[in-house]
Amino acid sequence: MRALIQRVARASVTVEGEVIGEIDQGLLILICAMQGDTEAQSEQLAAKISKLRIFKDEAGKMNRSLKDIGGSALIVSQFTLAADTSRGNRPGFSTAARPDEGERLYLDFADRVAGLGIPVATGKFGADMAVDLLNDGPVTIWMDTE
Repeated sequence: MRALIQRVARASVTVEGEVIGEIDQGLLILICAMQGDTEAQSEQLAAKISKLRIFKDEAGKMNRSLKDIGGSALIVSQFTLAADTSRGNRPGFSTAARPDEGERLYLDFADRVAGLGIPVATGKFGADMAVDLLNDGPVTIWMDTE
């Protein structure tokens, strides 16, 4: 699985003019299931992200995790993280999981993050979403289970 995480002061996702998910301080997690991914990758990524020490401590150093600060996660599916730009000018997405498998693993990932005691809001798989965020730092990290 692939994830792009952004430390945020706040974030929300809107579908058809309605805010369907929003958080205050925490992480915006854009997530993509790749071909061959299983629940094992979902579990591994959820555990790693929940423990990443990327929030400031009292000394201003990135030394606290999402769990440490009591933050939330806004999890949004984003198959375009599978983009292959090696040929031509139009990205290819053939390495992304099939939509049914991608949705299943997206929901599994969100459930696993929530199961770690982190409040979770989500987007809507396959929908045309507008994501609004106030990046904190900015801190943006690319993660891949491969």
